[in-house]
Formats: sequence, C-alpha cells, structure tokens
Amino acid sequence: MANKLVTNVMIFDGTGKKPYLGEVLVQGNRIKTVAKGKDQIARDGAEVVDGGGATLLPGFINIHAHTTYLDTTTLASVGDVPPEEATLQAMHNARLVHDCGFTAVISAAASKPRLDVVIRNEINAGRIPGPRMKACTTQFVTTSGPWDARQMHMHHESFSTVMDGPVEVRRKTREMIREGVDMVKIALSGDNFSAQHSDEHSVTWAEDEIAACVEVAHSRNVKVCAHARSDESIRLCIKHGIEFIHHATYASEKTLDLLEKHKDRFWVAPALGAIYATLHEASDWGMDKEFALARHFDREIEVGCQTMMKMFKRGIKVLPYGDYGVAWNPHGTDHRDLEHFINLIGFTPEQTLMMATKWGGEAWASWGGGVEMGQVKAGFLADMVMVEGDPLADITLFQDRDNFLMIMKDGQYHKAPQARRAAGRKRVAAE
Repeated sequence: MANKLVTNVMIFDGTGKKPYLGEVLVQGNRIKTVAKGKDQIARDGAEVVDGGGATLLPGFINIHAHTTYLDTTTLASVGDVPPEEATLQAMHNARLVHDCGFTAVISAAASKPRLDVVIRNEINAGRIPGPRMKACTTQFVTTSGPWDARQMHMHHESFSTVMDGPVEVRRKTREMIREGVDMVKIALSGDNFSAQHSDEHSVTWAEDEIAACVEVAHSRNVKVCAHARSDESIRLCIKHGIEFIHHATYASEKTLDLLEKHKDRFWVAPALGAIYATLHEASDWGMDKEFALARHFDREIEVGCQTMMKMFKRGIKVLPYGDYGVAWNPHGTDHRDLEHFINLIGFTPEQTLMMATKWGGEAWASWGGGVEMGQVKAGFLADMVMVEGDPLADITLFQDRDNFLMIMKDGQYHKAPQARRAAGRKRVAAE
C-alpha cells in the first residue's frame, strides 16, 4: 500500500500552538514525518493529496460519548426501544459520529447492557464504519438513584442497571467485564432531570459500594467513570481513583485543591451542551423555560462554566463533548460544545481544540498499550481530519459535515480527500 502525503495544508498539531504551513507523510497507520514551512518531504511514489490551503488537525476524541443512545424524546424512553431496533440505530450513530470527524470515542454509558460492546467489536472487525471506541456498561445506579425508572407493580426500563450493596455491585461489575466492557459507569450523584429521586447535590452510592466496583474494575484494567455533579461525589471520585469525572459542576475550592494535587490522573467532561439545549431549545419536547428554571439549569450553566475555568487554571484537564444522544441534543451536533467552551466558559479556540484532540488522546492512552493519538506528530496514529476554512477564526465550521474534506482513521480514509469548494483561498507561508 502506497504511503500518503498530505501537502499544502495549515497544520494544527493538537498542542494548542498556532497552525503552520506544512505537509504530513503517512506510512501504514502511523504518521511518519511532519514537515514545516517550505520544507518538502520526498514523494517516493507516495499518493499525494494537495490540501489547497485547508486546515489539517488530529481527529476529534470524545471522552463522554453515548454513541448507543437513541435520540429519544425522554431519557426514560430509551428503555422502550427493543434491542433489535436499538442495535440498528446505534450502528447508524457510529457512522454519523465518524462523519463528524470523531476518530475515537470513550463511552460514558450504553443504552443497553451489551450494545457498546457489540458496536465496538463490529467497528474493530471492519464490518461497520465508526470511530475507535471504548465500550461502557449502562449507567450503574442504586435504588432511588437517578434514572431508576422502576415502580412497584409496574415494569419500566431506562438506560440504567439498578444494584444495591457491595455484593451485588461486585457481581454486576464482574458480569459486564466478562461481556467485554472497557469502562464501568456509576451515577454517584443525583441529577435534576430526576430530582424526584435524588437531586444534583445528593450522593446516591455508599462508600463500600463504590469501593467494590472500583476494586473489581481496576483489577482487570477496566476504567470507571462517574456521573458526579455534587461536591461530595467529586471528592469520592478522587478518593477512589475514578479517573473520568462527568460534570463536576459544584466542586468547592477544597475539592479543587484535592483534584489539582492529582491532576495527571483525572479527566473532567462537564457536558454543558445538554444543559444549554434543555435551558434554551427543549420546549418542543415538553421542557419549556419554566421546567428548566425549576430544575435550576440556569444555575448549572453559570456555576459549571465558572468551575471549568477554575479547573483549567489549576492545570486540571477539562474536555468538551458529552451527553449528546437525546432528541433535543442529538448525535451529529456534538461540535456545538466547542462553541460553548469558547462563548460560555471563555477558553480560546486554540485551547478548546487542544482539549478535543491532544487531551482526548492522553485520556485514551491511560489504558496503556502504547497507543499515541490526538496530535499530528511523527509516530502517532494517523487519525486526522482536513477541514475547509480556518477553525481558529470560526469554530462553528465543524458543525457542517460538508466542511470536512478528509477523515482518516488508522491511515485509511473514512472520507476520501475532497477538493476545496472555494477557489482562490490557498494559504501561503506568509500567513
């Protein structure tokens, strides 16, 4: 198979530095060489792709993905979708996510117990298109925890698996590890979407239950992630070594001090997009402004944005994306998070794109195995995208899938190189 040489592109390498004119040689599934400026890489029979001045950057990595969620009109109604239909929809979701430039996702809960595992395995086998994927359990919750949809004398299911006590927690964790998951998801705090059971400031797991889950998972090189909005639930993540903390909205200064001490071990994904969409855009699904304000989603956005900036200034890794996969915040709109990170929190475009690429690659590498991704750098996996325009000037361009001129995963094209649509926009080194 011929090497691939991408030339005449502005390279955002994932480190947060300004893009530079250059070219990249791909050999097999790895980046072989990166040249800057007017330096040229020897062609030697390589397939040459002229980017026409487009922007080349690492593929996007989502560490809070719900690829097998089904864009349902309520959270609980995920349980009303039979496994057969859910599997087909999840397969379509995987392709859509890949079409949006995501070359890797770390799941933060599946809609059905084995669905992430099945989709991951099919992607790995090359039978369906999709990003690299770490498979997760459903949400593990305790009785009366968030999204416990059960009622006495009635049968309901949602996207959760309910368990109580360390013995049952160990058994369920072992069971899902047997089925092949890479990640276990536990809902440590409540959530205002299900405030009738437990609001966002509560803690819904006992410490012996948390310890049982983490002990079993870490003994098998399986990670644990947690839905953790409340301050106490965030501290429990730190104490028990739960590396992926989702939301982390109400972290106090003391909790931030603890997290900063161990900042190289943890990744935080606030998933602000879902709250923003619920607050401003969910009235067609029965969640009007009154509903959103009654559940304090305005406060959630305000405090969450303040907390994420505090974390970033302390060197704690905050990453975009998360909680896409419901009707009012559907798959395919994930890149709105980049806009939220800039407009709501105040991160720069360079910082935001670094979080979505380099830091995501570091999170993936925490499983070990020598996997290097998330940067346009010699030796790294050839997971890259080429886009029309300058994303540092307009971060919204990723929201139009037609702007992706190339999507490459593992050195192979998911989307073969396309010519730039706008003539006369070739960039030069002087820029």
